Amino acid sequence: MKREIAKYVSECDVCQRVKADHLKPAGMLQPLAFPAWKWEDVHMDFIVGLPRTQKGYDSMWVIIDRFTKSAHFIPVKTTYRAKQYAELYIFRIVSLHGVPQTITSDKGSLFVSRFWEQLQIALGTNLIHSSAYHPQTSGQVERVNQILEDMLRACTLTYSTKWDEYLPLAEFAYNSSYQKSLDMAPFEALYGRRCRMPLNWSEPGERVTFGLDLVTQAEEQVKFIHNNLKRAQSRQKSYSDKRRRPLVFEKGEHVYLRVAPMKGVHRFGVKGKLAPRYVGPFKITEQCGPVAYRLELPPHLAAVHDMFHVSQLKKCLRVPEEVIDTSQIQIQPDFTYKEKPIKILDQKQRSTRRRTINFYKVQWSNHSEEKATWEQEEFLRMKYRL
Repeated sequence: MKREIAKYVSECDVCQRVKADHLKPAGMLQPLAFPAWKWEDVHMDFIVGLPRTQKGYDSMWVIIDRFTKSAHFIPVKTTYRAKQYAELYIFRIVSLHGVPQTITSDKGSLFVSRFWEQLQIALGTNLIHSSAYHPQTSGQVERVNQILEDMLRACTLTYSTKWDEYLPLAEFAYNSSYQKSLDMAPFEALYGRRCRMPLNWSEPGERVTFGLDLVTQAEEQVKFIHNNLKRAQSRQKSYSDKRRRPLVFEKGEHVYLRVAPMKGVHRFGVKGKLAPRYVGPFKITEQCGPVAYRLELPPHLAAVHDMFHVSQLKKCLRVPEEVIDTSQIQIQPDFTYKEKPIKILDQKQRSTRRRTINFYKVQWSNHSEEKATWEQEEFLRMKYRL
């Protein structure tokens, strides 16, 4: 009895949608593949909602090389169209570093626009998009955004409408700062030597290299960066996985989708702090990698991208088709209700000495498939005229 009560409570649809999880986040860390060379694999993101400058800039485009961690900070306007971003991309990135092999970004309007996708196809660049509402895929650029926002806060205290004029200095300060994962500054990783600062230094033993020595030094430095990145990535995965748990779903299963129960947040038609923590359940139609799944969303959520990280999902313990809407049951004055067969689930025959009797497994109108019963064909024909 106790086990049945616990099972019944755990399968309650309302409880599954409103109760908070007290488990580790689901989904083990899936590091991206190591880039082979400088500026072949890049991350992109936007910082929006900035104070409007005298030149009309109100946002920033952050582009980072995954190999050297070097970055470019480009002031932009929210009114820019895809063509203007493409011109900036050619001018600021392609002209300096060549065409990247991959670009990792979220599903912002620019990155999923037809113009942008066709441009990258023409250039031979593969676009990688993060799953919906999971910015950790572009964790590197999100971290740089935090650093950059701290720099800009310091600038805007004095130069609130001129932050764009100090952006090149912020870019210089970031690219010349030491990165633990590289064991050097991004500038040194990119160009093979330390950046000359306004207050330059001269170290003992420092010398100028030319010819084959320069090539050998560059190859050794690339190998050194690879080893450092591999150690840093392994260390980060080890730390992250200690705070995570594996979670796997099968195609055809039903899951609930997490929403943000925060004031002012309106997502998936849900708003307010006391709104349900999960919506659904929705059917899984495809597994898109080790920790991402595609869901079958209803028409009113057509604008939402249908691929989600496993940490956004929670297993539905009772299949929706098996849940009976009790409001539709018509209770008679004597507290009884009528049932009728709604589905034939299976059939079998039983032979006696005189005849063969047909049996059908019937699901009834006010019960789930688990409560289906075997009934004789003769009974069903007489009472329900089947």
